[in-house]
Amino acid sequence: MVKNDRWIREMAENGMITPFADDQVRKGAISFGVSAYGYDMRISDEFKIFSSINNTIIDPKKFDPGSFVDYKGEVCIIPPNSYVLAVSVEYFKIPRETIVICTGKSTYARCGIAVNVTPLEPEWEGHVTIAISNTTPLPARIYANEGIAQIIFLAAAEVCAKSYADKSGKYQAQKEITLSRIDN
Repeated sequence: MVKNDRWIREMAENGMITPFADDQVRKGAISFGVSAYGYDMRISDEFKIFSSINNTIIDPKKFDPGSFVDYKGEVCIIPPNSYVLAVSVEYFKIPRETIVICTGKSTYARCGIAVNVTPLEPEWEGHVTIAISNTTPLPARIYANEGIAQIIFLAAAEVCAKSYADKSGKYQAQKEITLSRIDN
């Protein structure tokens, strides 16, 4: 069952989303805040822009931080056929009886900008690290502090046996852009 905006507002009052925009903000911006069955999250002004300058191989088991250029600004230009990592403005605390799906906004999708689809597991908390891809042969612009992805809340029929917190997930309570890693 998809959770509606009333439930999202109630949960936000309990610290599920901080800071929380209790209405959909649109004027002059790519929308963010409460939507009918979810929440449109924003990205901060900190980015890691992928660069092939070191001609490295992308390996999720041994990710080379030198593959990125750090950038801070209100607008980020994604090179053609490349991607950036960013982090949400909002800090999320997902309840145990809820799973969340994060998916891209259509405003960006219509421009060839894709956001990775990722779950936020029960009892995960933190700022969301998100990959934003430019699928076009031209540079693409994205905007800090504006909507980037929609968070859709799904209620479980029953509480999960083992939550993200129970298994001490490796991305728990992240506060900044977090690169791919594995546990040893």
